Amino acid sequence: MRIAITGSTGFLGRHLVDRLADQHDLVCISRSGDAPKACAGKKIDVVNGRGLKAAFAKVDVVVHSAGLVSHEPESAADTWAVHVVGTQNVLDAAKAAKVRRVVYLSTSGTLAVSADPNALATEDSPVPESLISQWPYYRSKLYAEQLALAYSGPEVICLNPSLLLGPGDSVGGASTHSVRVFLDHGVPFAPPGGISFVDVRDVSAAVELALTEGRPGAKYLLAGANMLFVDFYSRLARITGRDEPMMSMPGLTRKALRWFPRWGKESGVNAGIGPTISREDLELASHYWYADSSRAIAELGWSSRDPMSTLEDTAFEILDSQNKAFAKYR
Repeated sequence: MRIAITGSTGFLGRHLVDRLADQHDLVCISRSGDAPKACAGKKIDVVNGRGLKAAFAKVDVVVHSAGLVSHEPESAADTWAVHVVGTQNVLDAAKAAKVRRVVYLSTSGTLAVSADPNALATEDSPVPESLISQWPYYRSKLYAEQLALAYSGPEVICLNPSLLLGPGDSVGGASTHSVRVFLDHGVPFAPPGGISFVDVRDVSAAVELALTEGRPGAKYLLAGANMLFVDFYSRLARITGRDEPMMSMPGLTRKALRWFPRWGKESGVNAGIGPTISREDLELASHYWYADSSRAIAELGWSSRDPMSTLEDTAFEILDSQNKAFAKYR
């Protein structure tokens, strides 16, 4: 099968190339024009994002995984351009090239976010627009997802993974930021909300399944684990031998952010000890992001690994890279 992958040099894109390169003919697309290491020695075209119609020539499936993860308000125009305008360009080019299927990588955050600690989102849950409208990143992903699923052209499958963890993220990558903060500074007071995460390798497996499986026009939530942030950081502490959080921040944190709109705007929020985090990150982490993957399990035949192995692989790779960097400059 001939497959085009946008965002091929990203965290997920690199795993996709590693997984698919031996079995398929790949067209690797990135804004930089670079190819992942797994493309070396293989006859894989690399383009820089322009000329998509030509890049999609004779392609059976386009995997659209390009994205820009930023929760800063000043990035709103950039996230809109990458997610909404970029997705429109990909769909138009795929239609012109007569591509059969587009696998669109969205995020569980277009469905699975709530102020209710008991909420567990499915693909049929109502869109939490009152929340998403406040956050430029998730707002742009929601509009791009709706655009893709309503598009008249190639059949579209939408995958909605939660936070990607696992090995292979770039230094300073957005996906593993929460783990690096814990390893670098500790988290004495955990955010009051709940996290959902999934192994990037399991998401690449879901993409491979979605090349041929799944209902056109359907969404598929992909979550490996749902837990309170305090439990997330406690598990990391047990894995690495670091200190566990002393407690969770009070549930009033979310309301306090609303009552005091300037709190942390300029310099972030600090509880007196531990890391300073941005107001935007604290607001997100004061909500619950729990997702149900039952549809992906039933219709795609997908499964996820033990979440502890994901946390172990994520943490130990970061620590190993830090130790190597330290040794290099001793």
